[in-house]
Amino acid sequence: MKVERTAEAVFTIEFESEQELREEHRLNLAHGALRLATTENVPLYTTLLVTLRGPSGGETHVRATAVAKLPDGIALAVDGNADEMLQRLLPAEEPAQEAAEESSDEKTQQNTWDRIRSLSQMQKLLLAVKAERSERALLLQDNDPRVLLSLLRNPRLTVDEVARMAKSSFLNFQIADVIMKASQWSSNLDVRLGLIHNPKTPQALALRILPTLPETDVRAIARAGTNMALKQAALRRLQGK
Repeated sequence: MKVERTAEAVFTIEFESEQELREEHRLNLAHGALRLATTENVPLYTTLLVTLRGPSGGETHVRATAVAKLPDGIALAVDGNADEMLQRLLPAEEPAQEAAEESSDEKTQQNTWDRIRSLSQMQKLLLAVKAERSERALLLQDNDPRVLLSLLRNPRLTVDEVARMAKSSFLNFQIADVIMKASQWSSNLDVRLGLIHNPKTPQALALRILPTLPETDVRAIARAGTNMALKQAALRRLQGK
C-alpha cells in the first residue's frame, strides 16, 4: 500500500496487488473502516477526501473521517458501499461478485453478537459511530473506554443508552465529561443519577451534579451515600448551607 498526501485533507492510497486490496476490504472496508498507513499528522475527527487506486488503475473517491490513532497510521471511518468500491478497484474482467456473495453469506450466518465479538478494537471504534441499536447494546458492554467515547459520537444514540453508559464500570473522566457537556444528555435526570452514583465518576464532577438533583435524591445520598465528601455536601445542601 502506497499512501500520498496531496493536500491538507486529501490523500491517495494505491494498492500494489489484488491480494492486498481484497485483504483491506475483508478486514476494514467491509466494516466501514480504512487503515491510512501514514506518519502524517491528522487531527482526530478531521474529514478527508481519499482516492483509492487499485492495482490495475481503477479509482474511486471516498469521504472519510479520522477516528483513532494507530501504531502505524490512522483509522478512518468511510462513507459508501464497500463492495461497490472493491468492484471499481478490481480489474474489469474480475468483478467482485463472488466476494460480495461470500460477504453476504457470512453476515447471514453470523448473529450480531458473534459478528461484533470477532471485530478488532479498531473495527469496533469505527462501527460505534454509526452502529444500529442492537449493535450499540453490545458495544456498550465493551471494556475499552474508547469504544464508549466513539458511541457518544453516534447521532442515533438515545438518552436511555447514555444513562446505561453513565452507570458503566468502564466509565472514565473523559466519558463523564463529554456526557455532562452535552445538554441533551445532562438535562436527563437518569443520566445525572447514573453518573453521581457511579464510583468511577470524578468527585469534582459528582459535586457539580449534586445541586441539580431533586431533594429526594439529595436526601438519599445524604442518608446512604458511600462517598463521604458527596454525603457531606448533600447534608450541607439539605441544611441550607
